[in-house]
Amino acid sequence: MGIAFDHAPERPEHIDAILNGLDRYNPETTTVFQDYVSQQCEHRTYDCYANLALLKLYQFNPHLLRDEPVTNILTKALTVFPSPDFSLCTHLLPSYILSPPSSSNNPSSNPTPGDAPLSEAVQKLTILNNLLSGAKYREFWQTLDKDDLYADLIADVGGFEELMRVRIAVTVGQSCREVERGVLEGWLGLTGAPFEHFVREVCGWGVDDTRGVKGMVVIPINKENEAKGTVVKEDVKFEQFGRVVRRAYEQPA
Repeated sequence: MGIAFDHAPERPEHIDAILNGLDRYNPETTTVFQDYVSQQCEHRTYDCYANLALLKLYQFNPHLLRDEPVTNILTKALTVFPSPDFSLCTHLLPSYILSPPSSSNNPSSNPTPGDAPLSEAVQKLTILNNLLSGAKYREFWQTLDKDDLYADLIADVGGFEELMRVRIAVTVGQSCREVERGVLEGWLGLTGAPFEHFVREVCGWGVDDTRGVKGMVVIPINKENEAKGTVVKEDVKFEQFGRVVRRAYEQPA
């Protein structure tokens, strides 16, 4: 049996009481949910159900919307890809936030990272989500490193880069048995000793330096990446083709 969508083992009792009662629609609980988002960022926990409840409150009460909780929720949603949480969150945002900022066509008028409008921040995070969805992990790290705005957006989310590497490694481990070291270095955004430590100690994978120019990373067999043969057996009796055979011998009219 799968885990329920609203399940969050680290959820505090007072948050659970709000989510299971009418207070989840009370505008006065907005600050409570905002503080809870900050706690998730600090303690590396995640509660999609509570975060969606806050975005729903913003939807009903636009005057209460705050930029920082919104960007933190979206950034946290990236850390659980390939789940659809990021898409679920963006569907609760107003259209003016999802639209590109009007100043984006004029490079000279771009705001500084700390003063970037919410719409621009959401567009930036959406770019990262699209790269992750397309398994373009090397481009993900390159994009993350080339713009100072990204550093500002992920600053509040503790261990963001480590969490992303773990999620990428999980996805790779589900689909591959071997990966060239140079390719995996690009996917994880690591090289040298940090790469060796992450692969061996965190992932439990092996590195075979005797194969290829840079070596191969060997991923143990698991139920996801194991190749299994499938035998398709058709139980069709000859009598079932009787009509087809008879028509083959019929004379055309």
